Amino acid sequence: MLTLHQDDVLLACHASDWRDALDQAAASLAEAGRATPAYRQGLHDREAQSSTYLGNAIAIPHGTPASRDQVLETGVRVLQFPDGVEWHDGNRVHVLVTIAAQSDEHLDILRALTHVLDREGVAQRLANAGTRAEVIAELSKAPVVAKVDIDTLCLNFPAKDRFELALAGAARLRQAGCVNAEFVAAIVEQEPVALGQGLWLASSAQGVATPALSLATPEAAFAGPKGQVNGVFCLAAQGEAHLGLLERIAELLDSGDGETLADADAATVLARLAGESASAETARVRVLNAHGLHARPAKQLVQVARNQGMPVKVRLLEGSAETVSAASLTKVIGLGARRGQTLVFSAEGEGAAAAVQALVEAVRGGLGEKVSPLDERSEAEEYRPAPRELEPLAADTAHPAVPAAPGLAIGSVFVMRTPRFEYPERARDLDGSRGGDAPVQKTRLSHALQAAAEQLEALIRRAQGGEVAEILSMHEEMLDDPELRESAHEGIDEGLSAEAAWWRGVDTAARAQEMLADRLLAERAADLRDVGRRVLGILCGVELPTPPESPYILVMDDIGPSDVARLDTAKVRGLLTARGGATSHSAILARALGIPAVVGAGERIMTLDNGTELILDGERGRVIPAPSRERRERAELRLKEHEARQKAAYAARFDEGRTRDGHRVEVAANLGNTAHAADAVEYGAEGVGLLRTEFVFMAHADAPNLDTQIAEYREAIDALDGRPLVARTLDVGGDKPLPYWPLPQEDNPFLGLRGIRLALTRPEILETQLRALLTAAGDKPLRIMLPMVKDVAEFRAAKIIVDRLQQEIQAPDVQLGVMIEVPSCALLAPSLAEEVDFFSIGTNDLTQYTLAIDRGHPELSAQSDGLHPAVLRLIQMTVDAAHAKGKWVGVCGELASDAQAVPVLVGLGVDELSVSLRQVPMVKARLREIDLVEARHQAELALGQATAEAVREALEAL
Repeated sequence: MLTLHQDDVLLACHASDWRDALDQAAASLAEAGRATPAYRQGLHDREAQSSTYLGNAIAIPHGTPASRDQVLETGVRVLQFPDGVEWHDGNRVHVLVTIAAQSDEHLDILRALTHVLDREGVAQRLANAGTRAEVIAELSKAPVVAKVDIDTLCLNFPAKDRFELALAGAARLRQAGCVNAEFVAAIVEQEPVALGQGLWLASSAQGVATPALSLATPEAAFAGPKGQVNGVFCLAAQGEAHLGLLERIAELLDSGDGETLADADAATVLARLAGESASAETARVRVLNAHGLHARPAKQLVQVARNQGMPVKVRLLEGSAETVSAASLTKVIGLGARRGQTLVFSAEGEGAAAAVQALVEAVRGGLGEKVSPLDERSEAEEYRPAPRELEPLAADTAHPAVPAAPGLAIGSVFVMRTPRFEYPERARDLDGSRGGDAPVQKTRLSHALQAAAEQLEALIRRAQGGEVAEILSMHEEMLDDPELRESAHEGIDEGLSAEAAWWRGVDTAARAQEMLADRLLAERAADLRDVGRRVLGILCGVELPTPPESPYILVMDDIGPSDVARLDTAKVRGLLTARGGATSHSAILARALGIPAVVGAGERIMTLDNGTELILDGERGRVIPAPSRERRERAELRLKEHEARQKAAYAARFDEGRTRDGHRVEVAANLGNTAHAADAVEYGAEGVGLLRTEFVFMAHADAPNLDTQIAEYREAIDALDGRPLVARTLDVGGDKPLPYWPLPQEDNPFLGLRGIRLALTRPEILETQLRALLTAAGDKPLRIMLPMVKDVAEFRAAKIIVDRLQQEIQAPDVQLGVMIEVPSCALLAPSLAEEVDFFSIGTNDLTQYTLAIDRGHPELSAQSDGLHPAVLRLIQMTVDAAHAKGKWVGVCGELASDAQAVPVLVGLGVDELSVSLRQVPMVKARLREIDLVEARHQAELALGQATAEAVREALEAL
């Protein structure tokens, strides 16, 4: 993007007319080495096409596309004319922002300048500016934008009075990063003011970082002691930036739409606050112009709006929730609408429907520019070099990769390759029976949707219930989504083929889903695309790959958790992927299902032919295609020995976890479902080392109340029969969002609001959960651990709540600890050990944050290995600090079940290993194979290496 610099400002210029001013601007660009003298003609040609006057005494001359060859270096020159220059359209100009652009960088400056055009007195201040810095400051002064969007809304909140609603709104603003605790405290101390129509207002200017507006509505409107309560606005005031928000509220009340907010959804609330009346006619259209709504198409749009004979408003669906007049050029340009974004037009009164439709048709027509239909696939693709020829994997050779789930598998491979769908974008380019106008394309799509639904019905019947059937049923519901169908119909009306229109709708919906949060919602995006491909295959006549009926080893480029959940464990003997890492959620699920898995094997595995025999070693992390008879026989012998070890381990599952020389190491189970606590005991778990309580919350459409949580936790505690339960408090955010707790969109949610820092923004939810845990525990052993703690301050904030609750609730055997997931927490372990009762090391996130590798990254996740010496040193620091204060340390990450890592962790002094329940017997068996002296030797050996690869090689050589 172009930026303005003081060296590019020329003060006190004088020109006889606008042509002379352009000539001076061109000469200035040439003198600065930005353009040749011939660029002058481009400036004049552009002015002849359309005036570059923006408003408030500012013009932005720039050349035509044909003159870009005369640009030597992209740049800007700002010329100030104190006396002003009469422009050819009758306006008076004091400042020329003249641009030499080799592409379309000038559009960014144009969008930025539109925000200064409405400021009172700008023209005079630009004319009188005596220094370059004053000119730059005036042109660059960005407005403070007040925030009101889906992140600031708190709808259907279970509140009993307007004070709770005000506090809920304040907490939502804090969660969105707009205010701090000082603001929340100020809201608590005041009484909301009645606005009328059941709406109330609480506001403060204390602790405000960004002016913002929240609306909290109750689950059901109620009559309070001072009047009806339909909702409470919570306003974060700052300077004059929030005044526009108050104006929006006033307009809402003037229109009589206040009562409609009581049971409105987020989209409706934002539309009302944007200035769209409940009685208004509205219509949406996507911008097709290559460079969005810059000056030329914006002028066309404004002209169409002025011709309607009534006020028409427009807002950018993806922008701030504010409508502007469609008849104002500066306002329309200021929207900053880009290609692919959606404009929402609204008008009221007789003829309103025709007016908004006229604007929609104008946008679809290109607003005077040649436009092409949106094709998200091609526009999202970046340039990639021609694919290189992949060398096939050598037969009867061990190929190293990343061990993801232990076990050995021998069988034929089934390579799941995503089929390539080829189809024209435009319906007119279809041939044969697929061709035809819009009604034909809509009929084709309807038939394809019906056929896809029939396919899914057959698969659901075959699944005979269970998780697979649930996922397929969700796919069936997605097919019935009216928004997907309407989006596809819009594309067909624009001239797209049924294939292109359908995939555009699916891909757009999936992209929107991915943007809301991270991993869990991204998995739903994968489901959307899965459904989309099924329909697309029917439209294109392409059959999706079908796994064989006989057992097989599944080979894929990558696999998501929802894909793993759909695996038929009776047929899938093993899993091999080209990408992924050992701590990815897919690998975790594979371990939980007991499927041997190797990941991060590289794209060459995709050259394997279906039916190729393969040996997959999930413990050593290697695969051997087309093994020789001798190698296969050895593998079969190992498989028999492995199965015998599993049987022996299962038979001894109730023995205590001890090393060969009697050193005690507890082996517990990781659980996500409280109903599986009895299964953990049956597998020999000596307790639960990690109960992921967020799954209790994910299982409900609304936040579970106190009684529901008590019942869920008590089920697990009773099943453990006196064994300890380590419960992690609610850990959402990052990859685990909740539908009823919407989170603000973050560039990197794993480094944003999650874990304890998120829970502390909603202390009422955290307190309810802690109360439920303590009540459910009674006199049974309960260990509560706080996730994503970065320092002692966050621990203390939660401990205050626990201490207060323990004065009310009799629960004598309770410990409070923290998870070591953030490197800062490990580095501060000595100070934390003074106050906590225990540490539990979450090696999955600790590895991710220490190595700066997203464990779901398609290329890098294979390098995310918990045996990296940097991670091991943090574990050592934690153990040493804890033991110095008599505190215990557990490991609840996937490293705890890694056969190579178990001796290292024991050698480092870890007191407890918590693994998936199926792994409990084998981890106990692994402990019985080593003694403490040997384990300490392996730990020292690992700490002395430079890389994770070197650690594994050194351990393998022992």
